[in-house]
Amino acid sequence: MFSDSVAIITMDNRITLIYGNNPFDMTKKLLDSIDLEGRIKDKGKNILLKPNLVISSDPSNGATTHTEIVIATIEYLQDHGFYNITVAEGSWVGSRTEEAFKDLGYYAIEKKYGIKLINTKKDRFVKVRSSEMDLEIASCALDADFIINMPVLKGHCQTLMTHAMKNMKGLISDKSKREFHTRGLDLPIVRLTEALKSDLVISDSINGDLDFEEGGNPIETNRMMASFNAVLLDSYAASLMGFCVNDIKYLKIYNEFHPGSTDIRNAEIVELNRPDGTFNKPSGLAKRLSAYTESKDACSACYASLIHALKRLDDEKGLRRLDGIKIKIGQGYRNQETDIGVGLCCKSAKVNVLGCPAKADDILKMLRSL
Repeated sequence: MFSDSVAIITMDNRITLIYGNNPFDMTKKLLDSIDLEGRIKDKGKNILLKPNLVISSDPSNGATTHTEIVIATIEYLQDHGFYNITVAEGSWVGSRTEEAFKDLGYYAIEKKYGIKLINTKKDRFVKVRSSEMDLEIASCALDADFIINMPVLKGHCQTLMTHAMKNMKGLISDKSKREFHTRGLDLPIVRLTEALKSDLVISDSINGDLDFEEGGNPIETNRMMASFNAVLLDSYAASLMGFCVNDIKYLKIYNEFHPGSTDIRNAEIVELNRPDGTFNKPSGLAKRLSAYTESKDACSACYASLIHALKRLDDEKGLRRLDGIKIKIGQGYRNQETDIGVGLCCKSAKVNVLGCPAKADDILKMLRSL
């Protein structure tokens, strides 16, 4: 369901993107560009940072937030006079948050920067009613004046995608997490989004996993995003992974309750720079899918879109239609006549999907038509 109305573009409709392979510098540039200092204003506000530390896993595996993003955000805040900063997370049921804190350097961050570090599993929980659901939410989240949500854009075996809205699960009790799964995840994610708002999302889309929340099949995208609107950002992120809003059930449900909220036609997309040719060959599942491609100097963001589209086609049992076909991608194909190409660099191809970078949902539509 989409709104036919024309939205007034504001900072809350804006999605800011930056490309590169230095998360620390990228974060600083993102925060400067959105004027985070002006958004928060009051230097005394209690600011909570919520990374994704679902398990103790190096960010290179595609499951957890790059630690450099958290450090850069803390430095930005302190450089602008904000010192009431908390980092809070509770790993998934069965995993020890302390292991992630230790292995990923959060205890060292706590000591160096003088911030508060909270394992939400050990926090006090407050029962909050959200429509038909009772949610046990960590008091540190309810006490926060400004929540900065730091998800990883990645696949999920049940919800297909996990990002900003689902990342807030780390701020609820294990009891509520279990209830989420009992009730099928999607509606509970909607109710949590309604009950506990992200004030800013800084998205780690550097190398999220193709399929699983716990990582293992990362695909390099070398991209970060920022938005003050978690729902709109999740809707846009779905398109980057080759999904439409209705494919992601929790987005579909949210839009039914809040018509027009997921319509990315209402978004203003701002790119601070352009993708470059920093792509590295993938491994694992992405390597198998790359057999259908021929890349020459492809940038990571565009190539990742192609891999995501191929993954969606594989899920539909449609890869056989590509037997014997090689999809061209990359700057090395500029001005060359090829059969099938992806991206603006391959605009001379007989069949192509334009975009710089091309989006996975557009590529998937083209692949289905072959």
